[in-house]
Amino acid sequence: MKNGVMFQAFEWYLPHEGAYYLDMIRKLPELKDIGVTAVWLPPVCKATSSYDTGYGIYDLYDLGEFDQKGSVRTKYGTKEELHQLIDAIHEHGMQVYADVVLNHKAAADFEEEFMAVKVDSSDRTVDIEKPKKIRAWTGFNFPGRKGKYSEFSWNFNHFTGVDYDTITEDKGIFRILGENKGWNWGVSHDNGNFDYLMFADIDHAHPDVREELKRWIDWFIDELKLDGIRFDAVKHIDGSFLEDFSKYILEKHGEDFYLLGEYWDHSIKNKKQFMKTTKYRLDLFDVALHFNLFGASQNGDGYDLRKLFDGTITKENPSMSVTFVDNHDSEPGQSLNSFVEPWFKEIAYGCILLRKDGYPCIFYGDYYGIGGEYMIEPMKEKIDVLSLIRKNHAYGSQDDYFQEPHLIGWLRHGNEEHPGKCAVVISIKEKKTIRMFVGEDQTGKVFADFTGNCKDKVEIDEEGYGEFAAEPGSISCWIEDGIKL
Repeated sequence: MKNGVMFQAFEWYLPHEGAYYLDMIRKLPELKDIGVTAVWLPPVCKATSSYDTGYGIYDLYDLGEFDQKGSVRTKYGTKEELHQLIDAIHEHGMQVYADVVLNHKAAADFEEEFMAVKVDSSDRTVDIEKPKKIRAWTGFNFPGRKGKYSEFSWNFNHFTGVDYDTITEDKGIFRILGENKGWNWGVSHDNGNFDYLMFADIDHAHPDVREELKRWIDWFIDELKLDGIRFDAVKHIDGSFLEDFSKYILEKHGEDFYLLGEYWDHSIKNKKQFMKTTKYRLDLFDVALHFNLFGASQNGDGYDLRKLFDGTITKENPSMSVTFVDNHDSEPGQSLNSFVEPWFKEIAYGCILLRKDGYPCIFYGDYYGIGGEYMIEPMKEKIDVLSLIRKNHAYGSQDDYFQEPHLIGWLRHGNEEHPGKCAVVISIKEKKTIRMFVGEDQTGKVFADFTGNCKDKVEIDEEGYGEFAAEPGSISCWIEDGIKL
């Protein structure tokens, strides 16, 4: 998709009144106008309660239809309202990506007793106690749904681990024992083995689980008419399962069905291995780039901007990179808090929206602001400008001018449909200029900074060069003056 832009349509602290789906319908026209081509929705399945953001997943088949866990609706609304939102997104010519949580299940319906062994939380390959019988919440029969859509019930055999023994009231990580049981090994090797993350951890090696999840994904995609899926926490899910699962999805729903994974890891080596294991079927969020942007915002003029893309998927495998500045996990108050500082936000969005590599994702919390106790103001107007520049002017080949630690820039040459030139300059110290070759055919043309940050005008000289500036700690985007944004 030419110059596609994804919009992450939620943040962690959204109100829980159940009005989200209807509110998003009202926002769609302005998102379409700035060039958004796909909307990533929050987890739409029933979770532990209507206050749950959706990652404490309970019933994959309950989309806000059944009276379970204290309400019919989810945090975001009812199934009927969800359908209304998806239909509206499609009517606006945008795609719909659903957030899918397959690592764990929460808020079980009943307890079970079984044999397990407590492991070292910092090295889950090491047992620290002898095996014993424990009791935990691992039974799921979904009494409110009464077998509609699926009669499959979950029990302890379908999980690899839990974090609480109700017999002894002991907290920790317990590996469930039994025939062919154990941690899945196609996962991150952080903490020895990072199969276990939270709640009752799904055993993706169990044949009944694999079969049920395939039945469910077919129902889910068809029921909601989805165009793509964002998989949560893939570093904790067996890679061999994801390889088989993604192959199944693409064979059943078409090679153009979009698959995206969240592998929260700095290491490009680990992500390269994951991409290889899953046969390059899942794009990945460029977490390393996020942390580079965060580091730059923290260190100010102590950061070397020339290294901004080092160690990133965007640099190593750009066709599989989804670039982002922040998301719901990096928000203030979250365990992965790494929120890019306000002074650098516009620069960071310029780095993902105006370059040729990566599939950029705009975050709801940056665009509309963040609620709750943090109350972070929106930067909608600045993102609007950058997004419109991407939509209308940021095309074609790219020349990089990574001049100095505090000064970088690039030039987009345009293409046949969008022939205009677009020069971007970033300075994190004093006001400086970069001399860029725009083209001899541009001689005499005057360029202006469409961000409004720099009030200068630049005339292209007889050799086709322009001296493009950026003010201290800001980004400028230079386009021929007088052209409509």
